Amino acid sequence: MSILLFLFALIGPRFATIMWWLFNPFRFNSAFSTVIFPLLGIFFLPWTTLMYVGVFPGGLSFWNWLFLGLAFMVDIGSYGSSAYKYKQKPTT
Repeated sequence: MSILLFLFALIGPRFATIMWWLFNPFRFNSAFSTVIFPLLGIFFLPWTTLMYVGVFPGGLSFWNWLFLGLAFMVDIGSYGSSAYKYKQKPTT
């Protein structure tokens, strides 16, 4: 069951971003000037990319930067928690 939850958490934001890109490409074209940055974002920072596309068209205000920071913290936290979880314990 935990593997299934891990797969949904891993694929969820990436799938949502790709679907949003397919159904509303105008928003992605206005947020990014090239295709490289959203592709890199989908692979390495999926929550931040999803949040950036969501807040960009209205302009970036203080609250939008706050939400982007929180999404970035979620991305970094997911990498850090997986590294901490799989760290080997010293033998005694």
